[in-house]
Amino acid sequence: MAAEGVPEAAAAPAGPRAPAWPVRVALLAERSSTLVVTALAILSALIVGAVIMIVTTPETLGAWGHVLSNPARALTTSWALIETAYAALFTGSAGDPAAYVHAFAVRTPGAFTNAFSPLSETLVATAPLLLCGLSVSLAFRAGLFNIGATSQLIAGAIVASWVGISLPGLPLAVHMPLALLAGCAGGAAAGWIPGVLRARTGAHEVIVTIMLNYVALNLIVYILSLPFFLGPQQVNSISRAPAGSALLPHLAGASLRVNAGILLALAAAWVVAWLLQRTTLGFRFRMAGASQDAARAAGVDVRRMITLAMVLAGGLAGLAGAVQVLGVDPQLVPAYGGEIGFTAITVALLGRARPGGVVLAALLFGAFQAGGLQMQAATTVPLELVQVIEAVIVFFIAAPALVRAIYRIRTQGGGFRLFSQGWGG
Repeated sequence: MAAEGVPEAAAAPAGPRAPAWPVRVALLAERSSTLVVTALAILSALIVGAVIMIVTTPETLGAWGHVLSNPARALTTSWALIETAYAALFTGSAGDPAAYVHAFAVRTPGAFTNAFSPLSETLVATAPLLLCGLSVSLAFRAGLFNIGATSQLIAGAIVASWVGISLPGLPLAVHMPLALLAGCAGGAAAGWIPGVLRARTGAHEVIVTIMLNYVALNLIVYILSLPFFLGPQQVNSISRAPAGSALLPHLAGASLRVNAGILLALAAAWVVAWLLQRTTLGFRFRMAGASQDAARAAGVDVRRMITLAMVLAGGLAGLAGAVQVLGVDPQLVPAYGGEIGFTAITVALLGRARPGGVVLAALLFGAFQAGGLQMQAATTVPLELVQVIEAVIVFFIAAPALVRAIYRIRTQGGGFRLFSQGWGG
């Protein structure tokens, strides 16, 4: 009963109420639809990859050339090729179930190494993809398109390598964190340049980051000509390795390459998710990404947000470079990092620019990279087919309406939206 003199309606304190059940159902349906479309996009890419395998393999082409006289041979030959290729892709990335059973039955180091080696290689490939994917997705959420993960990764690798080489007497507990922080700082500096140019002069970050990629690729060539990095009597363009006290520890013994870099990448994903969803700074990033005019009207310093977002994005990519040089490829070479920076754009798109989605997307692409080698060894299918499958995944992800039309999925609203601003944004 309400107190005397107090209206009944005012007796209960007013507070934030949970959204009505129709709203919660609609949000759940939208998220479920997004997951379904993403899964079907991956399935569609695998189907396209299977068709490409059939039409590019001489044996299956020969069988289909006589399909009218022997249709069973054409079908069985094609299925055998697809089954062998995708089975090798799976076992090369996740491991052979029979090898796991054997390892736990005999319990010898060699058996465990053989069983867990594919999974180890997948996690090794996942770590830099995850960190660079987070870099790209963080910029997306702030309304920026960071195509400079390659330059930021290289900058981080150079600085981390310099710290790892120049301070060999430090203990592991000091040297390794210092090298990792140096890699973050190097990447952040490379991200600060396009950020401050966009914020202060309006120079578009897409053009600036693309140009900085070429600057970094040529900078590392110059770096590898310096005596400090080459060491005594070194003539080829391969740097010295960092001191052992700076290297990341292995998680499963020296026989498996998986190292603490994957733990750092997962921790970074959690930090980015917390930053975007639980902090005022993350809210301001998202405001600036949704509408810079509205953010300004709300009192947000948009120029500061742009600069800070690119600095943080660069720091994540720089950490990827540090993880690579301190845990995977300790010697710098020209074009260090390969296609990691550009593949990270695909990872961020597939992950819908959300940290959780980026984790899953990086794991998928890491599995593709690790399993692709096994697929090439088991069949005549070239490794480049994996890149084709990745490209087709992006094609379907960027066109969710096409996936819904192919599989006749009812539209739930939402769809994919690129978080970065356009050329005039």
